[in-house]
Amino acid sequence: MKTILCYGDSLTWGYDAASVGRHALEDRWSSVLAKALGPDVHIIAEGLNGRTTAYDDHLADCDRNGARILPTILHSHDPIDLVILLLGTNDLKPVIHGTAFGAVQGMERLVELVRHHAWSFDTDSTPEILIVAPPAIRETANEAFAAMFAGTLEQSAMLASLYADLADEKGCGFFDAGSVAETTPLDGIHLDAENTRAIGRGLEPIVRMMLGL
Repeated sequence: MKTILCYGDSLTWGYDAASVGRHALEDRWSSVLAKALGPDVHIIAEGLNGRTTAYDDHLADCDRNGARILPTILHSHDPIDLVILLLGTNDLKPVIHGTAFGAVQGMERLVELVRHHAWSFDTDSTPEILIVAPPAIRETANEAFAAMFAGTLEQSAMLASLYADLADEKGCGFFDAGSVAETTPLDGIHLDAENTRAIGRGLEPIVRMMLGL
């Protein structure tokens, strides 16, 4: 049995802009990936709305700092064969960091936390790591989200290439979710059901390759 940890934000949690609720379980990308991989793979979907790579959000009523929480999550689900990291969009909020460079720095911190984690069991290898770039932010008539991510469209468009470079440098897998999915114009950030399912389908080949399935 292989275990995959999907560590992300609202795109992993399954936020639905149309209902301002949550996508059905079967529509979330992690569920689609689990179904495609079959019963010999256990997938843990660890998504939190607003989660950043490594930055504090002092407006939240929970801890959204992905770097601070990750070690606890790793211990909670140890042993793990693959960690999928789909984060970075929330780093782009001007009140958080505001730049793609900041998101890359945060993603690098997450990679190092996985690589140097004090695993509970004797093992000769750490989990494989797959960095996933989120689909780019788009313009929206939603005033709240437009204000929340004001001036970040250009930064968002840079994430995929910067993440690809980071993955190459750190020896991680890489997947551009924007190659198979696009954000909804309803809020410019989130995905409709079909686009979140598309990410699960798109990830299957590279996950199979990385796990030798």
